[in-house]
Amino acid sequence: MTKTVRFAAEGGPEVLELVDVDLGAPGPGELRLRVEAIGLNRAEAMFRSGTYFERPDEFPAKLGYSASGIVEALGEGVTEFAVGDAVSTVAGFSMRNYGVYGEAAVVPASAVLRRPEGLDATETVALWGPFLTAYGAIVDEGHVRPGDFVLITAASSSVGLATIDVVNHIGAIPLAATRTAAKKQRLLDAGAAHVIVTDDEDVVARTREVTGGHGADFVFDAVAGPGVRALSDATAAGGTLVVYGALDVPETPFPLWTPPTMRMFNAFELTMNSERLDRAGHFIRAGVRAGTFRPRVDRTFDLADVAESHRYLEANGQFGKVVVTVGG
Repeated sequence: MTKTVRFAAEGGPEVLELVDVDLGAPGPGELRLRVEAIGLNRAEAMFRSGTYFERPDEFPAKLGYSASGIVEALGEGVTEFAVGDAVSTVAGFSMRNYGVYGEAAVVPASAVLRRPEGLDATETVALWGPFLTAYGAIVDEGHVRPGDFVLITAASSSVGLATIDVVNHIGAIPLAATRTAAKKQRLLDAGAAHVIVTDDEDVVARTREVTGGHGADFVFDAVAGPGVRALSDATAAGGTLVVYGALDVPETPFPLWTPPTMRMFNAFELTMNSERLDRAGHFIRAGVRAGTFRPRVDRTFDLADVAESHRYLEANGQFGKVVVTVGG
C-alpha cells in the first residue's frame, strides 16, 4: 500500500486526505515512480476546488502534475527509461486519469523527463513546469526577439521567475509586474529590467515610460479577467498579448479598440507533442548548464501537511515554487 493524496469532494484545502492506496503495476506505456518531491501548481488547486477546465470523473479523485523521483517499475513497451533512473513528470496527462501527489505514482512514460545533471529532486520539480511554460510561450510559439520588451504579470510566481530567465537568456527585456512593493527588489535581483508595482502605479503609463513610449512587444499574463483591458493598452502596436492562467475569476473581455494579437497559451500542446517537448528539453538543459536558468523554491512542506501547502499556495505570498517533499 502507498500513501497517496485523494479528495472525496470538491472544496478547499481541507478536502485533501492522505490515504493508503494499492497503485498496482504500471500498464503498457506507463512507469511507476517513487516520489521524492512534488511541485504544486495553480491548476491543482483549481482542480481540487472545481474551477479548473476539467473536473474529476469520480471520487475519491487524485491530483498532481509535477513530481521528481526514481523509476521503480516499467510497463510493457517502455524502453527509454530504466529502473533506478532519476526523472520528473510534466503536465502531459489529464488529472482525471493520473496524479502524482503521494509516495509513489503511476504515470505515462511520455510525460517523463530525465533529471538534469547537478540538480536534486526538489530543484528539478521547480524547473520543468515553469520553464516549459516560459519556453513554450516566449520562444516556441511567441518568437520573441532580442531587444523586445516583455511584460510579465504575476512575476514572482515560479512561471514568472522562469520567464524572466528565459527572456534574459534570449536577449529580450523583461518587465516584471507585481501587486505590491514588497517583492520589487527581489524581482530586480532575479533579473527584471524594470518592476511595475500595480497597486501603486498605472501599468499602462509605467510600461510606456520604461519602453520610451513604445509599449510591450509581448505581454505574458497569468491573471486574465478585466485587467486584460489595461494590458492591451500597454501592448505595443503590432504586439502580442498571451494569457496563460486565470487567477482572476471573472470572464476575460476581448479588447475592441485597436487590440493587439490576443490568444491563450496551452502548455498541453507542447507537453503532449513529443517533438516539441524534446526541443524544449534541449533548450532548458542548455540554460541549466549555462547557469542562466535557476529553479527557485520558495518553501517546502511535508507530504503529511499537503492541505497546509495548498493554503499557503492560495495565499499568494510565495516567491518561486511551493514544493512538497516525500520521505527523507
